[in-house]
Amino acid sequence: MVPLQKRDQFDNLEKHTQWGIEFVEKYTKFVKERSEIETNYAKQIRNLSKKYQPKKNSREEEESKYTFCKAFLTTLNELNDYAGQHEVIAENLTSQIIGELTRYLTELKAERKSHFHDGRKAQQHIESSWKQLESCKRRFERDCKEADRAQQYFEKMDADINVTKADVEKARQQAQMRHQMAADSKGDYSSYLQKFNQEQNEHYYTVIPNIFQKLQDMEERRIERIGVCMKTFSDVDRQVLPIVGKCLDGMTKAAESIEPKTDSKQVVESYKSGFEPPGDVEFEDYGQTMKRTASDTSLSNSREGKEKPAGKSKGKLWPFIKNKNKQSPRSLIYHKELMKRTLGRPTYAFEARQYVVSGSGPEDFSHLPPEQRRKKLQGKLDELNKDIQKEMDQRDALTKMKDVYVKNPQMGDPASVDPRLSEIGQNIEKLQFEVQKFEGWLAEVEERMPSKSDSHRRSGLYETQNNTTVSNNCAQDRESPDGSYTEEQNSETQVKFDDEFDDEETLPTIGTCKALYPFEGHNEGTISVAEGELLYVIEEDKGDGWTRVRRNEDEEGYVPTSYVEVFLETNAKGAMTYI
Repeated sequence: MVPLQKRDQFDNLEKHTQWGIEFVEKYTKFVKERSEIETNYAKQIRNLSKKYQPKKNSREEEESKYTFCKAFLTTLNELNDYAGQHEVIAENLTSQIIGELTRYLTELKAERKSHFHDGRKAQQHIESSWKQLESCKRRFERDCKEADRAQQYFEKMDADINVTKADVEKARQQAQMRHQMAADSKGDYSSYLQKFNQEQNEHYYTVIPNIFQKLQDMEERRIERIGVCMKTFSDVDRQVLPIVGKCLDGMTKAAESIEPKTDSKQVVESYKSGFEPPGDVEFEDYGQTMKRTASDTSLSNSREGKEKPAGKSKGKLWPFIKNKNKQSPRSLIYHKELMKRTLGRPTYAFEARQYVVSGSGPEDFSHLPPEQRRKKLQGKLDELNKDIQKEMDQRDALTKMKDVYVKNPQMGDPASVDPRLSEIGQNIEKLQFEVQKFEGWLAEVEERMPSKSDSHRRSGLYETQNNTTVSNNCAQDRESPDGSYTEEQNSETQVKFDDEFDDEETLPTIGTCKALYPFEGHNEGTISVAEGELLYVIEEDKGDGWTRVRRNEDEEGYVPTSYVEVFLETNAKGAMTYI
């Protein structure tokens, strides 16, 4: 039998190379799952960044002026870029590893199939040659046996005296023919044996080693390709590290840019009212009878026409001081009305009340404190000036176009530009009118806002007046709730403020009320109520649209009358009246 030890190695190599292909497929699947993880992670990071981005036209957008808000926004943007780098990782893994290995697997399988096909073909060829050699050998053996029998038969016939000479000759010829056939078979067997030995030598020393070498080269290339892919697997991460580092540096820089003092100044600027602190409290001489006379243009408050005892007369405090004796919205509205009358401006008590109820302010922002009003007016002026500049730029462009049309009629009709120029001119006139209107309001606010030097001057003047006038006339030089003083030309106008708002005595309950709608009391002196909430009424509406209510001993304030259903007691009297 021909030695077939190489055939067993083919079976082992076939199993090993198949396992190598399966390993490549497993590694490809591993990289694909890693790529999917990176993609999902990047998506989640992007969604997180988007979720916490400030919404347009929201309070968050207004608050973004603070440094810590800007730092957080920068962090969100950097985090979005950070997510983009993980998307880059996923894309590179897909293109540089998954795609390459998928194509390589196809080539590897085809190459392996070709090599094992050649190996099986060579094995079949050597086995076929061995079978032919065995056939020649058996034929030679058979012919030799036949020649020996023919020779023995001839010798037997030749020794037998009873056999004819013809039979002896025939046996002799038969023996010679068998010897010749044996000689021919011997030659064929010898020739084919030599040929088989050459083929077998070539098979085991050339053909099979070449196939084994090709399989070895194929395996080495497969292992090398896996190594390259594993290196790429780490390089893909390393390539994005500089950008990831920049993202992290951006987050760190944003955190270091936070300035607490700047933010606190922003808060001061945002909520600074511009009101001047009140002057010194007057000395009240209880040895004299306090009498107040009201002019036709002053406002006074009384309860059923009765004068309050002199001992309960209180000095007015700054309207926005947080204490138990807050100024009510009703008091502020009437005080502002008084200031408008003394300055010759039309009343806007109804407008102010509407603002408190609906949450929208008048066009001139007169519902705001002086400083906030000045900022709003200045911002509005800036917007109008920008709009005017845009219109003027459009007008200049159209004017140039018209000049081109005049010089080159073939390019267009100059008259076609006139309607648009006329429209722009009208827009500019309207905007300029608006600018003049807001500039007037701004000048008025800046004129009425007290400066530091003016504050000291008036403080000294106030002290002088305190020493030279009686206590019942000192109130005319006090500051009004909106931060302005009564000018000299209105000095004869005496103001009689409502003292009951400053009365420390708790007002009695005159009924109950039920909230029909929810109301958020953002303004000074108001109180928040929920729909369906039951409250005590301590002062009914006096025509200004506000009812004073109490929730408990410490919580009381004003709510819009239209927001509640009032149930007054039968013996209850009107709480206040305004003249």
